[in-house]
Amino acid sequence: MSSKRALITGVTGQDGAYLSKFLLDKGYEVHGLLRRSASADVIGTRLKWIGVAGQINLHDGNLTDLSGLIRVLQEVRPSEVYNLAAQSFVKSSWQQPLLTGTVTGLGAANMLEAVRIVCPEARFYQASSSEMYGLIQEPVQSEKTPFYPRSPYAAAKLYAHWMTVNYRESFGLHASSGILFNHESPLRGIEFVTRKITDGVARIKLGMQETLALGNMDAKRDWGHARDYVKAMWLMLQQETPDDYVVATGRTVSVRDFCKLAFEHVGLDMESHVTVDERYLRPAEVDVLLGDPAKAKDKLGWTAETTLEQLVAEMVEADLARLKQHEHL
Repeated sequence: MSSKRALITGVTGQDGAYLSKFLLDKGYEVHGLLRRSASADVIGTRLKWIGVAGQINLHDGNLTDLSGLIRVLQEVRPSEVYNLAAQSFVKSSWQQPLLTGTVTGLGAANMLEAVRIVCPEARFYQASSSEMYGLIQEPVQSEKTPFYPRSPYAAAKLYAHWMTVNYRESFGLHASSGILFNHESPLRGIEFVTRKITDGVARIKLGMQETLALGNMDAKRDWGHARDYVKAMWLMLQQETPDDYVVATGRTVSVRDFCKLAFEHVGLDMESHVTVDERYLRPAEVDVLLGDPAKAKDKLGWTAETTLEQLVAEMVEADLARLKQHEHL
C-alpha cells in the first residue's frame, strides 16, 4: 500500500473531485468519506466526469457522527486528511441555519477531534472560506484581515476555522486552513451563480431557453479555477509548519462582468437575455471580496494559473457539450 494515504471528506464535490485526481496523479492512495443519501445513483457524477471514480476507496460516514469518523480513520490510517465537506450553498444557509452550523461548523470540530484521537500525526487541511470576511474591514483581504461573517454559512465556517487554529495550538496538530476565495469549474454545482450563468448561456445558445434570471449583478468576487486551488491545499500540508493561507487570484470582477464574458464567448448580447429576480437576492449581501495571495506565493510558491477568461470559456464549453449529449451535472 502507498505510504501516501489521504482521506477526503466532501470527495464527491467539485473540490473533492479535483483534489482526488491531483493526489492520484502524485501516487497517493485516496480514500473518500461518502454521506449516504437517496440520490446514491448520481452521487459520484463528478468523480466519473473527471475520470477517477473507480480509483477512490469510498467509506460510509458523516461529519455529524464522531464515532463513525473514528472508525473510518482507524481503518484508513491516513497521512493527510482534507476536510472539504460542508453545507456549502450560502443562500440555503438562511433556510437551514442549524443544519449548516452542525455540518459546516461542528462537523469540522468532529473531524479534528477524531484525528486527535486516532491519528494525531496526520496532517489536516480545513476548507475555510472568503465568505468569513463578509462585510469587509479592508479593501484587500489577507490572513490578518478581521472577519465579519454575513451569513449562517460564513459564521459556521468561521467556527471551523478557529477550531482548526485551536487544535493546532492546543494539541500540536499539523492543522492548516486555506481561506479560499471563490473557485469555479465545469464541476461547480448548478445552484451556484457562475455555473447557473454558463449553463444558462449554453441553453440560450442552443435555443433551449430565451432568458436567464439572476440576483445581485453588482456583487464582486475574486474568481479562480478549482483545479488550481486544490494544489494550494496540498502544498499547505507539505510545509514543515502548519499555517493559514489566503488562496486567491488578486483580481475581482462583478457578476455582471462574469456574465458578459460568458455571453460574449458564444457571440450573444447579455442585455438581450438577462433579467433580475429578487428571489435570488441574499438577506445580507457580501458586496465585494478581493484576496491578497502574497503569503501563498511567498511560502508555498503558489499562484493561480488560470485566467478568468479561460475559466469562463472552459465552463461554457463544458455545458454546451453536456447539453448536446443530454448529460446532467
